[in-house]
Amino acid sequence: MSTYLKKAIKTPETDESETREIVERILKDVRENGEEAYLRHYGKKFKDWPQKFILTKEEIAKGGATVPEQVKEDLKFAYDQVYGFAVKQRESMLEFATELYPGVTIGQRLIPCNCAGCYIPGGRFAHAASAIMSIATAKAAGVPFVVAVSPSHDGKTINPAILYSVSLCNPDVFMMMGATHAIAAMAYGHFTGKPADVIVGPGNRFVAEAKRILFGKIGIDVFAGPTETLVLADKTADPYIVAIDLMSQAEHGYDSPVWLVTDSKEVGEKVMALMPQVIADLPNPEVAEVSWRDYGEIVLCSDREEMARVNDDYAAEHVQVIAEDLDWWLKTLTNYGSLFLGEGCTVPYGDKTSGTNHILPTKKAARYSGGLSVGKFIKTVTYQKLTKEANRKIGAVASRISRIEGMEGHARAADVRLRKYFPDEKFDFEVYDPKIT
Repeated sequence: MSTYLKKAIKTPETDESETREIVERILKDVRENGEEAYLRHYGKKFKDWPQKFILTKEEIAKGGATVPEQVKEDLKFAYDQVYGFAVKQRESMLEFATELYPGVTIGQRLIPCNCAGCYIPGGRFAHAASAIMSIATAKAAGVPFVVAVSPSHDGKTINPAILYSVSLCNPDVFMMMGATHAIAAMAYGHFTGKPADVIVGPGNRFVAEAKRILFGKIGIDVFAGPTETLVLADKTADPYIVAIDLMSQAEHGYDSPVWLVTDSKEVGEKVMALMPQVIADLPNPEVAEVSWRDYGEIVLCSDREEMARVNDDYAAEHVQVIAEDLDWWLKTLTNYGSLFLGEGCTVPYGDKTSGTNHILPTKKAARYSGGLSVGKFIKTVTYQKLTKEANRKIGAVASRISRIEGMEGHARAADVRLRKYFPDEKFDFEVYDPKIT
């Protein structure tokens, strides 16, 4: 039976009613007033705003060129990893056709959506990696038109590292716009004339709520919440490494939960003692301090089987395993957004550059969904065609099942073909009348 060496005093949640009210008001405004709503909003927000949303490719390249050469090399390496992995994902998806019954050809096609929208956060951090994660994956999926957006803090400029990443990924349109207005602009096709079929990318609570409300009109990547990380550590784990890894994820936000699950009381107690020290050593420790204080947990289990059960109940966005027998964990664990196996593989590697995508499910959505992949931009659609001869079996069975269900119109659509193709044959066209006893 698992016990807590440290229990969270809060659960990740925001004032959902307030957020929803603000987002719905903005969406209503842009629906009713179109592009004028954006001009009015940003005109009030920024002094001397030049009324410019879309950056040209030349402006993007010029802004991105100001970053140091080492930054360019690092972002190019990250791009090659993420894009390369996404291409391999696409290659693993197959179209096919088969004939399970003579004369009946059934198959599937993989069709990219026509337009994808990619949101790149621009808040406390310069999310250069997020630009790569979303835009490069859409491009690898074969989306013919990609719109990317990122907020500007002055209405005139964007962080140069983000611009360099954008220049690497080469979206068709890039706009300086943030939060709800940006999601609305992509969803409705304002300023581009191309409404997005799918919108992806992390963002604040207003971005997440706008995507949630618009889901159905558009597809989305995940229902996003605060970043969360769970570390599975046994007696072989280095407590200092574990503490550093938990701290690295706690700095995401005041409400970002980090959890340690272990079968070693010694490891758990050492990590608990180390956490205040490694957090205090940060240049700006406040966020991680609050996150660890309010949302951090250390769960003590009896063995690795119980650790695995606790993990699958938490269904965390990131799961890191620092334990023996990594193959056992890979085979056993079922609920996670992305899995990081071994001490040499920390979550920040996946966040930035290893190649897997960092846009992942939170709030236990890993029970039924993975993170962003090329598959989010691709429709798996089916098709069928029949020979006349195949109608003899398919039509007769479809007719009878339709009448069992009481759907006479469906039955007659099959009947008319049977009569036309096989005029000399006898079929049971009688209405099915079940006797209820």
